[in-house]
Amino acid sequence: MRLVFMGTPDFAVPTLLELASRGYDIAAVYTRAAKPAGRGMELQPTPVEREARRLNLQVATPASLKGSEMEAAFRAHKATAAVVAAYGLLLPKAILDAVPLGCFNLHASLLPRWRGAAPINRAIMAGDPETGATVMKMNEGLDTGDMAMAERIAIGADMTAGDLHDALARLGADLMPRALAALERGTLQFTPQPAQGVTHAAKISKDETRIVWAKSWREVHNHIRGLSPFPGAWCEVDGVRVKVLRTTKGEGSGKPGSVLDDKLTIACGDGAVRLCQVQRAGKQPMQAEEFLRGTPVASGRVLG
Repeated sequence: MRLVFMGTPDFAVPTLLELASRGYDIAAVYTRAAKPAGRGMELQPTPVEREARRLNLQVATPASLKGSEMEAAFRAHKATAAVVAAYGLLLPKAILDAVPLGCFNLHASLLPRWRGAAPINRAIMAGDPETGATVMKMNEGLDTGDMAMAERIAIGADMTAGDLHDALARLGADLMPRALAALERGTLQFTPQPAQGVTHAAKISKDETRIVWAKSWREVHNHIRGLSPFPGAWCEVDGVRVKVLRTTKGEGSGKPGSVLDDKLTIACGDGAVRLCQVQRAGKQPMQAEEFLRGTPVASGRVLG
């Protein structure tokens, strides 16, 4: 098959590389435009663009896919199908209809649970015991298309969003080629998404990143690991914002936010969590022991 690949972040890269390694004819790679970043604010191409150019693939970075010119340019690739993985732009009907076999999206959840922008974060924040990757044939709705294939994966007790992201990216890179192979054989079957069990994975807001110690230890733990490593849940130590990247279940109880021992075990509304990895602003992530050597936090203190 001749494909158009559409993706932007690191999550999409393993799927692109796997399709290229299997010899698929990738007519073009669509991704978001480069953005200024870093101290020099130089334009930084997306992870997908970097890999596509390394593979000598044609790259397109349109700001929108709407309009007759965009449709004509898309049709000019003469692709038979499109593969979409965390692209970041909505595909209008004209684009969806521009490839004979359709557009196939790799979504990082077990649909219809966690449709939307942040399925990995939301699954962990909700305390889900498992999630997965789904290949669906796209329609005009937001992650509402018919499902073709899905694979499940367990969410470990201390697994972070970063850990789960990497695992699902690898899983998706295996799943999408299998779906395309079945599509080529004419054996790929589609199942409409059920009306029951629909949840929406809204984009993470800055307003929900602060740690609320008054919640139960499990809620605090899921909140922290669901936002790690980005954007990161945070609290204040000596008036300085500190991100908490990894935690585990702690022992003890006390006033919410109070330090219970010399290992950064923090009391919650019910139970406690132990902080395992933290990050001060402008610094690299560090283990709790290293952090405490530079910033002593006495037992009995209450974190902001």
